[in-house]
This record gives sequence, C-alpha cells and structure tokens, in this order.
Amino acid sequence: MAMRQSFEQKLRELHLDLIYMGGLVEESIDKTILALQNQDIELARNVFDGDDVIDDLERVIEKKCLILIARQQPVARDLRSITAALKIITDMERIADHSSDIAEITIRMASEKYIKPLIDIPIMAGKAKEMVNKAIDAYVRQDVELAKVVCASDDDVDELFQKIILELVGLMQNNTDIIGQSVNLMFIAKYLERMGDHATNIAEWVVYNVTGEHEHLATMLHKDDKKRNPFIY
Repeated sequence: MAMRQSFEQKLRELHLDLIYMGGLVEESIDKTILALQNQDIELARNVFDGDDVIDDLERVIEKKCLILIARQQPVARDLRSITAALKIITDMERIADHSSDIAEITIRMASEKYIKPLIDIPIMAGKAKEMVNKAIDAYVRQDVELAKVVCASDDDVDELFQKIILELVGLMQNNTDIIGQSVNLMFIAKYLERMGDHATNIAEWVVYNVTGEHEHLATMLHKDDKKRNPFIY
C-alpha cells in the first residue's frame, strides 16, 4: 500500500513537471514573437537562455519517467501515463527549439527594415500558442474532446502558413532585393506551422493516455472534410 502511494505521488509530481514545462514553452512563444515584432535583440537572446532551461527540464523529466518504469514496472494505465509524458516532453522541447530558431532569425534581421508590417505572422503565432495552451490543458484535465479541438485547430495554422508563403512569393517576384528577408520570414512561418504540428502531437498523446488508442486525429479530420467536400485534397 505504501509503495502504491509513493508511486502515485511520483506520478503527480511528474504531472506537475509537465505543466510547468508547458508554461515555459508558452512563454518562449510569447517572447520570441514580441522580440520579432520589436526587433528586440536582448529579448531574442533571452529566448535562447530559456531554451537551455527547457532542454534541462526535459532531461530531468525523462530521467524521472525511466526511473519509474525501471523501479515500479507499471502496467496498463500507469504505463500509458508515463509513455505519454515521455512523448509530450519531446514535442514541447521541439516547440521551444522553434522559438529559439525564430529568435536567431530575429537577431539576424535586427538591423533591417521589415519589407511589410508583420500582421499574419503574429496572428499565426497566437494560434500556435493557443493550440499549445489547449493541448496542455487537455493533458491536465485528461479531456479527449479538447484534444480533438486542438487537432482541428491545426487547419487554421496551416491556412495562415499558406497565405504567408504565397504573399511572400508574390513580393519577391516584384522585387528581387527582398529575397533574403522574405526567405527568413518564410522560415519563421514554417517554424510556427511546426509548432502547431507538435501541439497536435501532444493532443494525440493525451487521447492515447485516456483511451489507450493512438491515432493521428488531424489526418482523420482531414479525411472527414474530404468526404464532405471532394475538392479538399
């Protein structure tokens, strides 16, 4: 009985570690976009420092998970919880990496005048951050329906990505002098699109933790859309 109570306490601690890591990841998205908008080199560098903290936290949580598996030999729901935690921290760490990637580009472009006001990129960042927030909330609440909402939201991020890319291609066609900055902005949009993908992954692991089934919900949602509209590919 005492062993079980100790195990459950360690699972609760693991749960809190993931929530804390999620908060740091959300903060990294906020900071990197603010740094981009204001061309703030110091804030961009702060994102780099924060990424190291998140990397260290991922290793700490991973070690805790492996120790729990080795010492407790969990089965069924307990094993799913630990497995999901291992997968989720990987996706959260990669989201933070993408924030750091954007911060690096921000520093490179700090002395340049932007070719146009940043409108869609901050909107896209906000949607990606909201997906991360809801994915973590779904984990906290073990809420399958909220996890499905996260997966459905990925379409909005993808649509903004396509819009930004097409706009930048058009601008480059009219002015070859802006190719360098346009490519950098394309990379930023791609990093944000990947954040949405990782948030979707987190949501799918929440569903796995609750139901024991791991399915690519975003793919399933796209299939449903195609059934309703044959012009969606």
